[in-house]
Amino acid sequence: MAVCHVTDQDFEEKVLKSDIPVLVDFWAAWCGPCRAIAPVIEELAEEYAGKLKVCKMNVDENPITPGKFGIRAIPTLIFFKGGQPVDQITGAVAKSTIESVIKRILD
Repeated sequence: MAVCHVTDQDFEEKVLKSDIPVLVDFWAAWCGPCRAIAPVIEELAEEYAGKLKVCKMNVDENPITPGKFGIRAIPTLIFFKGGQPVDQITGAVAKSTIESVIKRILD
């Protein structure tokens, strides 16, 4: 399953109402670290397909949702479970760092 793209309009439907945990990558096209971790996000989407939904939200095109979740810096990854944010990582981090959060959420 590929990475899904979410907007302010469909965030609730795709993320908050998801029946499996969701990782949302808040990013922007001009952000170097966002581009740096993009391939890692894609790999995780493939590796955890069916167990974890992986979505990306462009903060420039969708200002409402990042504001609701207090996004101050990008990239910010927020992990949702049962419609609630359960963990957050800010900045371009190692794949292993992201995976450790995923494993904890899926347990």
